Amino acid sequence: MTIATALLLPSWRAEAADDAAWSRQLAERIARIDQQTPGRLGVYVKRLSDGSTMNHGTEQAWYLASMAKVPVALAVLRQVQVGKAGLGDEMALQDGDRIDVGNIVWNDTGTRYSVRTLVERMLLESDNTAANMLIRSVGEDALNDGTRQAMGTPNVTLTTFAQVRRDVYAEVHPKARELDTRTLVRIASARNGPARVEAIRRAVDVPRDQLATASMDDAYDRYYRRNLNTATLQAYGGMLERLVRGQLLPEGEPRTVLYKAMKRDIYTGYRLQAGLPRDMPFIHKTGTQHRRACHAGVLNPDDLQKALVIVACTADLDEQKQAGPVLESVGRAIRQMVLSGKA
Repeated sequence: MTIATALLLPSWRAEAADDAAWSRQLAERIARIDQQTPGRLGVYVKRLSDGSTMNHGTEQAWYLASMAKVPVALAVLRQVQVGKAGLGDEMALQDGDRIDVGNIVWNDTGTRYSVRTLVERMLLESDNTAANMLIRSVGEDALNDGTRQAMGTPNVTLTTFAQVRRDVYAEVHPKARELDTRTLVRIASARNGPARVEAIRRAVDVPRDQLATASMDDAYDRYYRRNLNTATLQAYGGMLERLVRGQLLPEGEPRTVLYKAMKRDIYTGYRLQAGLPRDMPFIHKTGTQHRRACHAGVLNPDDLQKALVIVACTADLDEQKQAGPVLESVGRAIRQMVLSGKA
C-alpha cells in the first residue's frame, strides 16, 4: 500500500460510514415517530449525490390524493415540450370537469383558461376542476401510460378527481356512480360523516336500509382497498428523481413553469417544510383526503450534489390535526439527521 493510498483510505472509510450512518440514524428516528403515531407512517428519502436511501414502510402502496397532480402536470408539460400543445393554448370549462376543492368549479361553463393557468391553479391551489380539465386534454389512457413510465412501475392507475368522488360515494350506494358533477359538488358541501351519507342517500333516492354502509369511514376504507390513485413511495420518489435529472422534462420553459407551480420559491411552513431548512429551495406537493395525508418533494432540485428526494405519507389518523405535526416531525428529523451533518 502506498503512502498516498494509506492517506486516502481513512477518508474514504469515513465517507462510507457517514453514508450508512445517516440512513440508519434517520430510520431509527422515523421508527420512533411512527411508534408514537396513532396511525401509520411511510417515509422514503434518497440522497442523489451517492444514491443512498432510507426506507420506512415504503413497500406498500399509499394513497396519493392531490400528489397525483404532479404526474398530471408532467403529462401536459411533456406535450408542450414536444410541440403538441402550448402553454398559451386555451381550454373551455365543461360541466363534466366540475368537482369540489378550488375556485374554478364555480365559474360559468365555457370560461376559458390557458394551459399555464390550469397547471398553476392545479398545483399552487390544488384545484381539482383544473386537474380534471388537464386530464381531459391528455386523456386518461395517455396519462396512465406516461405515469407508469415516469414511476417505473405498471402498478399505478390514476383517475379524474370527479371519479374519485363517484367511487367513494358508490361504496355507500352503487347508484352514486351515475351522479353528475353538480350533484357531486353539492354532496361534498355536507359535513363528512352522517350528513354526507344522508346527502348521498337523497341524491340516489333510495331508502336507508338499501345503503351498503352508513359510515363514511367505512366507505373510504373500502375505496382505499381498491388501490386506485396509489403508488409506492419509491415509485413516486423515482419519478421526482427522474424529473430533477432532466429525464422526464428537460431544462426549458415547461420545467420552469412546473418548478414555480410546485412552490419552489414559496415557504409554506406546512407539513414536511415546517421541519426542513427554510433557506433551501424545495419543489413539492401535498395530498390530502379522508384519513390520508402525504407530502413529497425535492430539496435543492437544481443541484444534484445537494438534492434530496423526500416522500412521506400517513394513514388512519386525522388528515389535518394529526398529520401536520407528524410530517413536520419527519422534516425536522431529516434536517437534523441528514442535512446538519450529525450522522
